[in-house]
Amino acid sequence: MMDIKHLRIGFSPTAMVALSLILGAPQTHAAAITDGLSLPPGFSISVFANVPHARSLVLARELGVVFVGTRADTVYAIPLQDDDGLHPTYPVLRNLKSPNGIAWRDGYLYIAEQHRLTRYYVPSLDALSGARAEVLSTALPDKSWHGNRYATFGADGALYVGVGAACNVCSLHGLEGTIVKFSPPHWNRPQIVATGIRNSVGLDVNPRTGKINFTDNGADGMGDDSPPDELNALSDTGAHYGFPWFGGGNDRTSHFKMVSPPQNTVFPELTFQAHVAPLGIDFYQGTQFPTNYKGDAFIAQHGSWNRSDPVGYQIVRVRFDDQGQAIGHKPFITGWLKANGVVTGRPVDLEELPDGSLLISDDAADVIYRVTYKKP
Repeated sequence: MMDIKHLRIGFSPTAMVALSLILGAPQTHAAAITDGLSLPPGFSISVFANVPHARSLVLARELGVVFVGTRADTVYAIPLQDDDGLHPTYPVLRNLKSPNGIAWRDGYLYIAEQHRLTRYYVPSLDALSGARAEVLSTALPDKSWHGNRYATFGADGALYVGVGAACNVCSLHGLEGTIVKFSPPHWNRPQIVATGIRNSVGLDVNPRTGKINFTDNGADGMGDDSPPDELNALSDTGAHYGFPWFGGGNDRTSHFKMVSPPQNTVFPELTFQAHVAPLGIDFYQGTQFPTNYKGDAFIAQHGSWNRSDPVGYQIVRVRFDDQGQAIGHKPFITGWLKANGVVTGRPVDLEELPDGSLLISDDAADVIYRVTYKKP
C-alpha cells in the first residue's frame, strides 16, 4: 500500500491541511451517515472517504489508489492506507467537463468527459501534478442531457463507453443512445456496438460470459409504474435495444407507438421496478464475501426523482447461473430511503478492493462507503 507521506500532488502543507478539514468528516458524523442502513448478516458498512459529488470509481492497483469521477469538474484520488479511519481524498485533475466516466489500464487513467475521451499517463501520483491530457477522441456528443458517460474496458482490451440519448424520448442521431467502443490504437474511431439505449451509466464484464452487462434507465413521464428499468447483456455488434420505440422493457412510448420497432430489437435480460434508476454495476470476484456471492453482480439503484412514492435508493444483488445468465435480484443494502420519504443517500457506483471488500459511491451524501464481511 502507498504511504501517504510519499504522496505529492502539487499542494502546499497548508493546502493539505485545508483539504483535510474540507474533505475529512469527524468519525461521529461518518457513523451517523450509515445509521439505519440494513445489510445481510455478517456484512457491515462504514464511511471510507468523503468525496464531493462522488460518482464513478476505478482501482489503480499499481498505485494503490482509487480514482473517483464526478459530474462536476474534478477527479479525485484516494490512496489506500492500512488504517481504521477515514481515508484522505485529494483533487488531482480539475477544470474538466463532467468527468463522470473513468477507467484504468496499464498505467493510464482514461476519462470519458461529456464531449471527449482523454487519458493521462500516471506512473505515479506525482505525475498527475501538471499532467497534460492526451486527447484520444472528440467524437462524443457535447450535450448535457444524459451527458454523463460511463466507461469500462472489455475482455477484448477495447474501452466501452455509454452515450445517453440527449432527451427523454426522441429520435436518435449520431452516437446518441449507444454504447461505443474505442479500440487501440485507433482511439479516434469509435465503433457503435449497440444502439437503442436510452441512458446506460453502468457497464461491467460478466466473468462467466466474457461479455458486458449494462444497465439502462427507462423513460420518464409514462406513469409511476412504467416503464421498467433494465439490465442488458451486450450481444452482437449493432444490436438494437428498443429505445425510443420502447421506453423500457416491453412498454411502448406514445411518441413512437404508431411506428414499427426494429425487427432485431433485443429485450432486457432482467427488469427492475420503474424509476429505480440503476447505475453502476460490479461483478463480485473476491473471496471475502461468502462463496455463493462470487460471479453475482451488485447494482446501485440511484433512486427515483419524479415518482409519487419514491423507490430505489438501494444496492441490489443480481444472481447469475453457471452460464452467466441473470436469474433474479433482491435487495442487498437498504435504508437510504426512510419510511417518511426522507432520502439520506443515493448510491452511484461500486468497485471491489484487493481484499475483497466493496466500495460504493454516493453523490448525495458526498461519501464513499466500504462494505466488509465477517462470518457471524
